[in-house]
Amino acid sequence: MLTQPLLDKLSALGLRGFRAALEEQFEIPHYAELAFEERLGLLIDIECTRRADNRLQRHIRSAHFALPATIEDLDLSVRRGLKRAHVLELAQSAWVRRQLNILILGATGTGKTYLTCALGNAACRANYSVRYERTSRLLQTIELAHADGSYAKLLRSLARTKLLIFDAWLRDPLTRSQARDLLEVLDDRYGHAATIVATQIPVADWHPVYRCSVHGTVPNELGRYSQISDPTLADAILDRLIHNAYRLELQGVSMRKTHSRLPATVD
Repeated sequence: MLTQPLLDKLSALGLRGFRAALEEQFEIPHYAELAFEERLGLLIDIECTRRADNRLQRHIRSAHFALPATIEDLDLSVRRGLKRAHVLELAQSAWVRRQLNILILGATGTGKTYLTCALGNAACRANYSVRYERTSRLLQTIELAHADGSYAKLLRSLARTKLLIFDAWLRDPLTRSQARDLLEVLDDRYGHAATIVATQIPVADWHPVYRCSVHGTVPNELGRYSQISDPTLADAILDRLIHNAYRLELQGVSMRKTHSRLPATVD
């Protein structure tokens, strides 16, 4: 068979990695010393690697991560409150396959978003679909979906995503409509897909905050919520999140302060 028609057929079959590797074998005499099976094995390995790399990049692009974070770049020092072995185990993404959740807690600036994106990136490497969402913006997207009739389609898309990340969870008060929408999303995912929630609010305070935002008993320090009476809604949301979740609690000073590019001031 002539060389060019063979290369054209490989391109037509979408075997671009195979074709590039074969062209390299034609150009380098050293490959002629290898047995046919060895040369074929090398070509197949390169094609498989190319496809895996392309698949990973598609997953990463579709996730829309806030930061280009990876597990390898995480600061796993003891001062941050993270157990190295535990984080590295979670990075294997077996919990995604088991449809479990992760709660990432910590004060503002402690690196919650970076950690969520790093775990999301690890899930992409394990060939899981991932979607990163800032909670307030997802709620805006859902509101628009209600208006244009695409709500059911959006719910199906969220349900199919193997790992959904909610960042800045409970940062803003919820209306009853928003709480119902979140419950719809979590109902579809419970027992079927994995979820990460990142928040600066301790889990012990979630229920009071939900009760304030969703059905309106307002403590003085949170006096900004309207009166809405639906006591079961908050319970249902919490029940689907916290009982099958790992918890990671970040400690330390703000990473933004630590990595500030401003020069230190002299008193």
